[in-house]
Amino acid sequence: MDKLIITAALTGAEVRREQQPALPITPEEIGIAAAECAQAGAGIVHVHARHPDGTPTQDKQVYHQIIKEVHRRCDVIVQISTGGAVGMTPQERLDPVSLRPEMATLSMGSVNFGQDVFLNRPEDMEMFAREMQAQGVKPELEIFDSGMLATAKRWLAKGLLPSPAHFDFVLGVPGGMAGTPKALMYLVSELPAGATWTATGIGAVQLPMATLAILLGGHVRVGFEDNIYYRKGELAVSNAQLVSRVARIAHELERPVASPQEARRILGLA
Repeated sequence: MDKLIITAALTGAEVRREQQPALPITPEEIGIAAAECAQAGAGIVHVHARHPDGTPTQDKQVYHQIIKEVHRRCDVIVQISTGGAVGMTPQERLDPVSLRPEMATLSMGSVNFGQDVFLNRPEDMEMFAREMQAQGVKPELEIFDSGMLATAKRWLAKGLLPSPAHFDFVLGVPGGMAGTPKALMYLVSELPAGATWTATGIGAVQLPMATLAILLGGHVRVGFEDNIYYRKGELAVSNAQLVSRVARIAHELERPVASPQEARRILGLA
């Protein structure tokens, strides 16, 4: 198995300070959280931008400040979100890719997202893919159900996506694929040759999906975007606390954790 890449999803677009007092919002706070997560074992930080009042934004100047604050403190891979927030226009969501981060997310279809719809039209997805290729940004293909994986495989066969691909299986979203071992193992069984993958469990399924991914040879994403609790009824004190737990489990299972440079080699980043 490759060494384990841990991604820390620090902020997201939906979580509020009232729900999680330790949520990082400003570029400086996100930079500090990224450094803490890097120290705990994260090789990637997945970032969403916020205005000072906490509302989500895809303003590339805010992302520029976030990337600057992260890189001032540590050498983790910065992976920006092109998901943004529900209701944003495709061009608005895509705008920060022009900053040429090492990675960006690319959702491979639409999904009911709680009471909302996360809309990704094929023509918009293709626009995202082409822009990422033009800017030299490696996409992480976001998969919320098995149909999205089938779409990604078709696009790979047509040359619309770079190969080998890296996938993120996001499981447990209300409206998406369940966060169960059976669901994750099915998705892994359908991966194209040479692909790498990460498991993201939402809410209570974060820890079991992370543990199973470690055992299956995949990689793991944790963080406040996906889960604000350390255990039932107990808020996590930081993103780094969630990263540290995964690193400890990986150590016990004798799966070494990848440094940022090792993560770059595993993912084929320049």
